[in-house]
Amino acid sequence: MTKNLPNKLSDARLQARIGYEFKQVDLLKLALTHRSVSHKHNYERLEFLGDSLLGMIIANYLYLSYPLENEGRLTRMRATLVRQEALGKIANDLQLSRSLILSTGELKSGGHHRESILADTVEAIIGAIYLDSNDLNQLQSIVLKWYEPYLDHIEPTDQLKDPKSRLQEYLQARKKPLPVYEVVDIQGDAPNQHFKVECDVAGLPKIIGEGSSRRFAEQTAAAEILKLLEQ
Repeated sequence: MTKNLPNKLSDARLQARIGYEFKQVDLLKLALTHRSVSHKHNYERLEFLGDSLLGMIIANYLYLSYPLENEGRLTRMRATLVRQEALGKIANDLQLSRSLILSTGELKSGGHHRESILADTVEAIIGAIYLDSNDLNQLQSIVLKWYEPYLDHIEPTDQLKDPKSRLQEYLQARKKPLPVYEVVDIQGDAPNQHFKVECDVAGLPKIIGEGSSRRFAEQTAAAEILKLLEQ
């Protein structure tokens, strides 16, 4: 296998979004390679490994974070967080669609936006990080960072709605004006930028959210607004 990724991956922006720099870059390439490209060299084995690791990481998080919940409720909460829809949201946050390695036919059929493929790729990347780092604690930290916008208020019946979506629904249900988000500061150079975004909701103090992307900063601000509303 080649040591070089395609040009679209070589600038390290994907690794910056993932939050991990690979020593064996071939593992990342393999995690992004769909079986339509190669029946032998594709992400399926890494996906198998990543699926088990993800389940363990989420189960451990829920066990420690919800000491009063019973086994049945914890099981449903875990299922909410590891289902295909949830992984598709993680994939969109990481902007994986632009980096998938697909056959021409799969690409033309819209495979780079197919939720099942994106979800499988997230699990494959988890497996690849584990093999590259051999560090379960580091892997857990990375994965929980991906999930950070979604872990507050998680319930067995949730559809893993992010804070921006929950805030919008809250305001719409009460016929109130929707929030306004404005970037107020950007520090650093791509891909290592830090954003500050102001969220303005009528009748509440303006809240500043921070993050490594505009999207993440908006989610952080929305989460803080939700906390104010719940108080």
